[in-house]
Parts: sequence; structure tokens; C-alpha cells
Amino acid sequence: MIPSQMLKGILSGCVLAVISQRETYGYEISQKLGEYGLGSVSEGTIYPLLLRLEKSGFISALYRESASGPMRKYYSLTPAGRLELEGFISSYGELSRAVERLLNEMEAVK
Repeated sequence: MIPSQMLKGILSGCVLAVISQRETYGYEISQKLGEYGLGSVSEGTIYPLLLRLEKSGFISALYRESASGPMRKYYSLTPAGRLELEGFISSYGELSRAVERLLNEMEAVK
């Protein structure tokens, strides 16, 4: 299981990545994150994050009818959100490579 503090730093980028695949709603985003191995992300975490992303202009929201109950709020990426996601991908790649080098060097010293 990924520690919550470690996940906290990358969750926004991961949510943008899920939304970039297709228009989706909060519960489905949480489920997708779990399917990718990021653990169980609670609604108490996902909805405030979605609100921050929306206020930042990275996602837009639209209420739509749901086949299984009340209307749902569907999220999609804005052009600013696509740029933010590209920046996240680049930064995460740099971080991942740096940590990988460090851990490989550590293993070589053992």
C-alpha cells in the first residue's frame, strides 16, 4: 500500500490523467485510481481535490442525467488542464528517474 503522504504529492496529476482519458465523475475517478494500484482514495479526498482543480481552471464540470439515480457531475480537462498534465508527466518522469538512480546506486554499494 502506498503511504498517504507519498500519494498526496502526486494525486492531482493522477486525477488529471484519469480525467484525460474521458469525461468522468468523482466516484468513477476514485475507482480508476484503485484499479491502477493507487489504493482506496476516499470521497473526502477526491471531491475537495476536484473542486480545487475546477477552481484552478484545470477541469470543467457539467451535471448530467444518471441511469442509476440523481444527476452526476461529470469532469473533463480544459486546455489549461492538459498543459498542467503535461507538466506533471514531465516532472514526475524527472523525479522517478532520480529516485531510480539513487536506489540503483544504493543497491550497487551493498
